[in-house]
Amino acid sequence: MVLDNLGSSLRSTLNDLRGKSRLDREDVEGIVKEIQRSLIQADVDIALVQELSDSIETRALEEEPPSGTSARDWVLRIVYEELVELLGESTDLPLESQTILLAGLYGSGKTTTAAKMAWWFSKKGLRPAIIQTDTDRPGAYDQSKQMADNAEVEFYGDPDENDPVAIAETGLLETADADVQIVDTAGRDGLNEELIEQIERIEGAAGPDRNLLVLDAAMGQSAKEQAQEFEEAIGIDGVVITKLDGTAKGGGALAAVDQTDSTIAFLGTGETVKDIERFEPSSFVSRLLGMGDLEQLAERVERAMEETQEEGDEDWDPEDMLEGDFTLKDMQRQMDAMNRMGPLGQVMDMIPGLGGGLMDQLPDDAMDMTQERMRHYDVIMDSMTEEELVNPRVIGADRLRRISRGSGKQKEQIRELLEQHRMMERAIKQFQGMGEGDMERMMQQMQQQGGPGGGGMGGMGGDGGNNPFG
Repeated sequence: MVLDNLGSSLRSTLNDLRGKSRLDREDVEGIVKEIQRSLIQADVDIALVQELSDSIETRALEEEPPSGTSARDWVLRIVYEELVELLGESTDLPLESQTILLAGLYGSGKTTTAAKMAWWFSKKGLRPAIIQTDTDRPGAYDQSKQMADNAEVEFYGDPDENDPVAIAETGLLETADADVQIVDTAGRDGLNEELIEQIERIEGAAGPDRNLLVLDAAMGQSAKEQAQEFEEAIGIDGVVITKLDGTAKGGGALAAVDQTDSTIAFLGTGETVKDIERFEPSSFVSRLLGMGDLEQLAERVERAMEETQEEGDEDWDPEDMLEGDFTLKDMQRQMDAMNRMGPLGQVMDMIPGLGGGLMDQLPDDAMDMTQERMRHYDVIMDSMTEEELVNPRVIGADRLRRISRGSGKQKEQIRELLEQHRMMERAIKQFQGMGEGDMERMMQQMQQQGGPGGGGMGGMGGDGGNNPFG
């Protein structure tokens, strides 16, 4: 994720402060130096780095921490608040009728972003439409149409028309019944007069309510110049940062936001139309620093459950598991829901105490291995009978051999699945014995342990919202 190296290095530095009640100048200078190094490596503009580090150093040395707050928690709070301030507010995107124009260079991810945004608006109860005006890039029409189909949203394009302005004008008329019209434009290898003239004409014809600049997270410092030129041409209301699922640094996007005096609207976190997040600075920084994001996690869980029920399991209620036996069928449904929530690494980052320090200690391929294991489990369970799925205790040596032959998996993998089920079953039974007060205390403990490496954030309080410090 963008600026991940900052979160990792800062957590390591802050752990050195455990047990200290007050900060000295040497402590603060060490923290600021680490922040500067990480941000510069992430391609954040030098002026922004200096501004942020100066603010953190001044506050850490001059402000008095609340009574009972450790030095580590106090400096973490300062870094959190200053990073949120640096990132600014989220772009204003009301859930109402509007036209949005997407701008950007070749390879920035505009066509994918158009489909992702359309899908996002559709999940908010609006009817979106994509209007593809790119007449330059071979395959742009076909790619956009396919992605619109994947997102299950309305689409307009004309592969036989060479004038992008004419496509925009006709497309807006043809999709007039849509609540949100998203106009995708052509890109270039570099910003030039032809591209600027074309996008100015499209903007004049479409009359968009908002212009969003789409930036590849790997863009680096060149994002600043690009953003400035688009700002001068059409005006930029917000930025979409794409391809955050790779190793991109992403810091250049912060310079772009600063240069255009705009904000961040969305984050693209994967390849499918569902891999998009509305940017919320407090949630973003909370996850970056290893403090989790329960709000985003709850939204993903709710979405995954709805999709699971829409595809044939409408009679299944996850709460039923807390009342009866936990079967392999329940486990399979849970795994399906987990897959729909996105990459496990992203999900883990949202859980207080599991992101941050714990994730830093895992091998790079740990989450991929876990997802691969889940796929093996799914194949194994597809080879089981209804009786075995409901009551796995009937699986003996003969059934084990039959399941192995049917699934093509080793017996040891099947035993591993059965052991995993037993572990989950024991955990479920613990939940079954909990009263409402026990559950509330457990959730409070999770939030208090949401600091780096599970450290004590309890001294900060917190209201369960986006701001973990209250």
